[in-house]
Amino acid sequence: MRNIVVVGSQWGDEGKGKIVDWLSEQADVVIRFQGGHNAGHTLVIDGITYKLRLLPSGIVRKNKISIIGNGVVVDPWALLDEIEEIKLKGVNVDINNFIISESANLILPFHREMDQIREDAAGKGKIGTTRRGIGPAYEDKVGRRSIRVMDLRSEKNLDQRLDSVLQHHNAIRKGLDKKIFEKDELKKDLLKIAPEILKFSQPVWLKIDQFKRQKKKILFEGAQGILLDVDHGTYPFVTSSNTVAASAATGTGCGPNSINYVLGITKAYTTRVGEGPFPTELNDNVGELLGTKGKEFGTVTSRKRRCGWFDGVLVRQTIKISGIDGIALTKLDVLDELDEIKMCVKYDLNGEQIDYLPAAVEDQLKIKPIYKTFPGWKTSTKGTKNIDDLPDNAKNYIYALEDFIGTKISSISTSPERDDTILVENPFEI
Repeated sequence: MRNIVVVGSQWGDEGKGKIVDWLSEQADVVIRFQGGHNAGHTLVIDGITYKLRLLPSGIVRKNKISIIGNGVVVDPWALLDEIEEIKLKGVNVDINNFIISESANLILPFHREMDQIREDAAGKGKIGTTRRGIGPAYEDKVGRRSIRVMDLRSEKNLDQRLDSVLQHHNAIRKGLDKKIFEKDELKKDLLKIAPEILKFSQPVWLKIDQFKRQKKKILFEGAQGILLDVDHGTYPFVTSSNTVAASAATGTGCGPNSINYVLGITKAYTTRVGEGPFPTELNDNVGELLGTKGKEFGTVTSRKRRCGWFDGVLVRQTIKISGIDGIALTKLDVLDELDEIKMCVKYDLNGEQIDYLPAAVEDQLKIKPIYKTFPGWKTSTKGTKNIDDLPDNAKNYIYALEDFIGTKISSISTSPERDDTILVENPFEI
């Protein structure tokens, strides 16, 4: 038995969906362990595009169990809509292949409204949130006033929990001169969908223990990227959860000894959605080309992603923070047309060279990238399935990247298609 955690090593949007889907062929169980429907995964299978937001990527494969762990915040209406949407594409979702942790916290309408109110009021200080209520929902979780999946079982209990959470939110809404949120209609709406949610509900920690004893292979699926981690990312321009590999244990209810391998998904260049520092960002024709050819638009929001050169300093840092054992390099083919390719190997901060991202946002905004330049290969790599078939300059770039970040590249993706992947080492077989 080998269990693998998949995380994004940059700011998210690295191509985790495809890699998780590709790995899930060998896995028995695929588990989401943090985030919410603010993070989307796009899968392209046999010409059909699947856009997943809450459902784990393993759901599109037959005979696999997909799980939403306790570390995920769940918008129940968004989840039910997503289930219906994917059913229309021929994917079955039922109690035999899908489980929700009974301890998962719910995103409710007032969370979404609060997210929007704050972002609109922030002006130039906005974070760039997806406005889906993720942050406020996590706040209620930490504040111990959240409503969890299990609370839907009892109308009396739900009534009490709503009183508790609305006491907090309505006080804030009054202070912001916003209309208070009425409980009765929300309770009615929740009770209406409760049976559809509760039928998937189970103690996930117990199920994982059973799977481990049955020697099943478990794939833990992270959302977003390590640089958006609330502790280790470019704070305050981060998400509200811990995106590092260690969260796979806390976000599902299993010990760290359940994890055998951490795979970091890494784009061959760098992108970011929303506000915040981005040392290698390109506001020129190259940045435009990367965005256009890479189809860099958010799965959830359709927002255009900011694009830049590969930042080796950042990736080397996230590898250490998250204990990454191997890298899955994605979107190599997007670089095919470039005359030269650059990789950031150091930063300049006030005239001093440093080899890490400073923690203070004011310093992050000041740093200037120091690049190493590589010749482009000017030929198509799309669909290549063997590393020996890559152009020499492409291989040289890959090997230089691997050497700099200090971690083995285990696979290389050369298109969005599931099978267009160069396998160097299989994490399930190491």
